[in-house]
Amino acid sequence: MNSSVASTKKYCDSLVQYSRRKTIPVKVGDVVIGGDNPIVVQSMTTVDTMDTMGSVEQTLRMVEAGCEIVRITAPSLKEAENLRVIRNELRKRGCNVPLVADIHFTPNAAELAAQIVEKVRVNPGNYADKKRFENIEYTDETYEAELERIRKRFTPLVELCKAHGTAMRIGTNHGSLSDRIMSRYGDTALGMVESALEFLRICEDLSYDQIVISMKSSNAQVMVEAYRLLVNKLEEEGLKPYPLHLGVTEAGEAEDGRIKSAVGIGTLLEDGLGDTVRVSLTEEPEFEAPVARKLVDRYATRNNHEVIPDIDESPIDPFAYHKRSTREIINIGATNVPRVIADFSTLKAVGIKDLKAIGHFYLPEPDKWTMNDQGADFVYSGSRVIPFMLPNGIRSLIDYPVWIGLDDKKNRHPVYTLTQLQEADQCDDTLNFLKLNAADLDADTMAILEADNLVVLLETTNDHNMPALRRFFFELEKRVLKVPVIITNQYQVEDEEQFLINASTDIGGLLVDGFGDGVMLSANASDNLDTLKLKNQTAFGILQAGRTRMTKTEYISCPSCGRTLFDLQETTAMIRKRTDHLKGVKIGIMGCIVNGPGEMADADFGYVGSGKGKITLYKGQDVVKRGVPSEHAVDELIEIIRADGKWMEPQAVEM
Repeated sequence: MNSSVASTKKYCDSLVQYSRRKTIPVKVGDVVIGGDNPIVVQSMTTVDTMDTMGSVEQTLRMVEAGCEIVRITAPSLKEAENLRVIRNELRKRGCNVPLVADIHFTPNAAELAAQIVEKVRVNPGNYADKKRFENIEYTDETYEAELERIRKRFTPLVELCKAHGTAMRIGTNHGSLSDRIMSRYGDTALGMVESALEFLRICEDLSYDQIVISMKSSNAQVMVEAYRLLVNKLEEEGLKPYPLHLGVTEAGEAEDGRIKSAVGIGTLLEDGLGDTVRVSLTEEPEFEAPVARKLVDRYATRNNHEVIPDIDESPIDPFAYHKRSTREIINIGATNVPRVIADFSTLKAVGIKDLKAIGHFYLPEPDKWTMNDQGADFVYSGSRVIPFMLPNGIRSLIDYPVWIGLDDKKNRHPVYTLTQLQEADQCDDTLNFLKLNAADLDADTMAILEADNLVVLLETTNDHNMPALRRFFFELEKRVLKVPVIITNQYQVEDEEQFLINASTDIGGLLVDGFGDGVMLSANASDNLDTLKLKNQTAFGILQAGRTRMTKTEYISCPSCGRTLFDLQETTAMIRKRTDHLKGVKIGIMGCIVNGPGEMADADFGYVGSGKGKITLYKGQDVVKRGVPSEHAVDELIEIIRADGKWMEPQAVEM
């Protein structure tokens, strides 16, 4: 490794220099995953696998959108056999895209599919086990007997893959760990990793290595920890460096889906992990590949970034979340949620109506202010002074040369450059902000950060953005400095989707490691109120995706596939319309029982297709009502939320 991370913490080539992890190549038809090959983009069809022409037409649209591998569900033998028909029709139309059979619960379907398509995906949580949510006591002997049972069940598939040159993905999902793994390891990243390793060891014993591995979760924190730990364990056990398939399950739709995907996938790509990517959105599958492409294309020239100072050892545990310990200054740091600072510094003037862009609303008729759940906590006005008292407890940040001349400094706090702070005649008694570049790591700068009323606004000009900022946090950890830090990044919003991806990757990658007491997406001269609104909403979205500040309802919705028993996009929109005011409540929306109670993982409530026109409703992972007619299911879901004490009536707020 360039930066020698201690072996017990090693999961990437370098924590400071961009370097793709070197893996063995895995051939999937004409596409090669891993080795020296570019990162591969893939997706999954959503139509019924028995709808041959529908599957073919959708696949062609996906390929046209940039999809390089297409996955199709095969829940039983008849669907597995129809993969042959689909494949032949695609070849007749001149489309040679490799196909992957997605298997759950049905080894016989996997064995048939391995003789037809280029790759088979198996889920070790349910390939040889039935999920009953039981806690089972195992001795070492009984556990070994279970592993032998799995070996007998799994070996025929491995032998068929060897014989037919078929690749395999061993795809662990956080929400569908077997009762055996849960009983032995608990609901942990280690359990996810061990679930895959049990199957991988069988493959190695049988001299089969055309394998890609994934560690998916709807929780980006858990997903990142599991992939890192997997790489660590592969090296620790002397196993081959297998390629990684990256994905966040049930990411959702629209901005939320893109933000959550970028937080999870982007964090790993930053450290050179990942050889193939699927972005799971509750949208038509042809919309997924372009998002994935924007994620991976950021790294095409990343090797040329500015040098970041080396580090001997990571000062944190990269396999478990721990929030960095900081001092509390008013409402920043310590146990406070991360704060959002809105940047108005490029506006020529700020009026009452402008605050609507950052979630604060003036209501003329009752003559009062209100705010929504994404109301910014602070406003930075740069060299200008906002000419009215800010509402709802907002404090303003003002550049030091202007601040020092103010007569009224109440709730107005100075922002210094390093030179200004070193030469300042006056400071605020309670709260001061210091703009710092992440490259400012010298001892004199670090000594300044010991002040007990100082907050850092941390920025970088390095193209390797997240690791450059992370390197600064590492230095604070090594020196045991408790100064709160606001992550400050500036982005041009020319392509809104690219902006979401870039900001979510750069900032989310820090949040999942417990770094950051707040976010400020800095303004550009070209920004207007629409752009400021987008940046404010994105900041809150990134904090939510990083599970550090919950300000809205979270929807854990699967991207749909051929198993789905209802129109997932329409149903998600209907549920969102009725429940999107339930701050911090997590609702799982799953098209079938495969992506049901397990895949919902940590959802508070669940809406799961259980038959044609029938819905099963959950509280956590417990069934509350079965066979609810779909036309009544949303009303019934709301009643379950109400009975649990988490329902509130929506309030009309001008948006």
